[in-house]
This record gives sequence, C-alpha cells and structure tokens, in this order.
Amino acid sequence: MSEPVIAARKPARLTLTPGTYWWCTCGRSANQPFCDGSHKGTDFLPEKLVIEQEGEVFLCQCKHTRTPPHCDGTHKSLPQP
Repeated sequence: MSEPVIAARKPARLTLTPGTYWWCTCGRSANQPFCDGSHKGTDFLPEKLVIEQEGEVFLCQCKHTRTPPHCDGTHKSLPQP
C-alpha cells in the first residue's frame, strides 16, 4: 500500500451532528477531512465514522494516526517537507 498524502499537519476541529460520515484515508480529498471519492484508482478506502451524539471531534488530517479517524498527535512527529 502506498503512503497517504498529508492533507494538513493539524487535526480538523469540528462539531458534528448525529449521522454517518466517511473520513478520507488517502489525503487527496478536496473536502478534508471527509472523502470526496478522490481515492478511486488507489489502494485507499474511506473509513466510516458514526456519530451518535452531537459533539466536538478532532479528526486526523495527516492520515498517519494510530486511532483513525481521530487525531492522536502523530502529525507532530512527521518529517517536515
């Protein structure tokens, strides 16, 4: 599997309402942190995120988190471009 594109080196801080969301795993989506289908033709697939209660979340945008789709701070240790 290839490496994802680092969309941003900080999490997306969002307040989400109950529902189903699709988190981008490839980093190519123009609708970060959510999938817009840009992964087509790659080995990446979006990850389903179900929100049952409205609240604030911090979603990973570096795509290297060990707790997808939530940010775990991995972006702080990634090499700078």
